[in-house]
Amino acid sequence: MTGSLSSRYESEGASPGFMLWRVTNRWQAAIRAALVPFELTHVQFVLLAALTWADDPAGDTSGMTQAELAQQVRADPMMVSQVLRALQAKGHVERLPHPDDRRAVLVRVTAGGAGLARRANAAVESADEAFFGPGTSRDRSFLAHLADLDERNRGGR
Repeated sequence: MTGSLSSRYESEGASPGFMLWRVTNRWQAAIRAALVPFELTHVQFVLLAALTWADDPAGDTSGMTQAELAQQVRADPMMVSQVLRALQAKGHVERLPHPDDRRAVLVRVTAGGAGLARRANAAVESADEAFFGPGTSRDRSFLAHLADLDERNRGGR
């Protein structure tokens, strides 16, 4: 223990939570910078990319509900609703009444939104590679560990 903080860790650098927070902040800054030319926030990009990813290349653009989207990206449903409103105002998504459930809202990406998502995704993947480096077996192991942590700590989302 250093200083006057009582901790099981000898320093902040020995705390997995602190190190994850610190690295995440740096990575998010790189992603924000990559998204500036596209006038998208990080969360706007994530939702747009998730909708575009789910879009069927064969032409099925039925979309998904806001609740399904929130669950897929592990985000708060109210926040997803607010961000989708901003994306709708920009013409990137459509929000429609669900044909079978009056309480649900169906969301689908527009053609312009899908094109934007593809262009922004290329920039995000370049930023990821610059930040994380080229994929190695160690990186794949790290990614598998992150996926395991995500699954184990899923909670209500």
